Amino acid sequence: MPLDQDTRTQLINTLERFVRERLIPLEAQVEEEDAVPEDVQDEMKAMGLYGLSLPEEYGGLGLGMVDDALVNVIFGRATPPFSTAFGTNIGIGAQGIAMDGTEEQKRKYLPPIASGEIIASFALTEPGSGSDAGSLKTSARRDGDDYILNGTKRFITHAPHAGIFTVMARTDPDTPGAAGVSAFIVERDSSGLSVGRPDVKMGQRGTHTADVIFEDCRVPAANRIGEEGQGFKTAMKVLDRGRLRIAGMSVGAAERLIEESVNYAKEREQFGRPIADFQLIQAMLADSQAEAYAARCMLMDAAQRRDDGEVITLEAACAKMYCSEMVGRVADRAVQIFGGAGYIAEYPIERFYRGVRLFRIYEGTTQIQQVIIAREMLKD
Repeated sequence: MPLDQDTRTQLINTLERFVRERLIPLEAQVEEEDAVPEDVQDEMKAMGLYGLSLPEEYGGLGLGMVDDALVNVIFGRATPPFSTAFGTNIGIGAQGIAMDGTEEQKRKYLPPIASGEIIASFALTEPGSGSDAGSLKTSARRDGDDYILNGTKRFITHAPHAGIFTVMARTDPDTPGAAGVSAFIVERDSSGLSVGRPDVKMGQRGTHTADVIFEDCRVPAANRIGEEGQGFKTAMKVLDRGRLRIAGMSVGAAERLIEESVNYAKEREQFGRPIADFQLIQAMLADSQAEAYAARCMLMDAAQRRDDGEVITLEAACAKMYCSEMVGRVADRAVQIFGGAGYIAEYPIERFYRGVRLFRIYEGTTQIQQVIIAREMLKD
């Protein structure tokens, strides 16, 4: 539900101050300790961020896509682990339940997700299937009132901390591709579920991913989301919204990088002048600003269309592709403007350069977005 303008302004001002005064000063600590401080997570829970876009009747704030996008832009200005701390709870970890879950599932799981009492995670990618998600091998065999799950999921965000997983598994081994896939809510303490060691990643320290392994894991049939064979449709709806979230984080990160670059260019002197006086530096700043502005416009247009009830598979893919590629170019220019300092961990540029690289990969690579965009364009 969209906020009225006064409420939106108040929310934006509050979150901008929180990000500027509370989160950004902790970025180096998060990088060093590979963890978002518990007290910061508690503050974000108290602010309602873990239920930001979940329905109000289940304990969330019920924000529409435009307001959700604005929040993602704001949090994108800080290092990504802060946003990701609550991101799966309002995004891919819970949206399947919110969109296609039964009333009983919503009442049981959404309130503790919205409060941050439990962390929700989304398990689709596997060792042998990522972009080709329809070829997943994890199986779910019906056994009376239960399903028996077997398989391994890979690179699962928040797996070491999650209390529940939305898991995509193949219920019909004879049906190839997406049609044989169903979605399940699997609780962390389910017998036969285990989590591997946290992955060592290029960037985004403070956000943890790991394998999730199912070995004869018994899941009640009541925990299936939707009908058998509908799981992939649920996953795609979840990803449409999730892709706008990545686009928002990309825009926020780009705006932070531009701000850092402008400030540094004004202060850094070469040949007796601030490097901001040099036209080739100005050109990099101008290109970054123009691209970030275009990305923000694209994001907000797609978000508004979703709030208006449109199907935005095409627009979400366009926004995710352009915004994530855009921030990569902006980060590269920022390193160039900072010169040697941009390659040194003392400055935030180096950390952002590594962190934003992931935006072009997860929730659908750039190349998958191209496939989706073309497919949508060529539909009858």
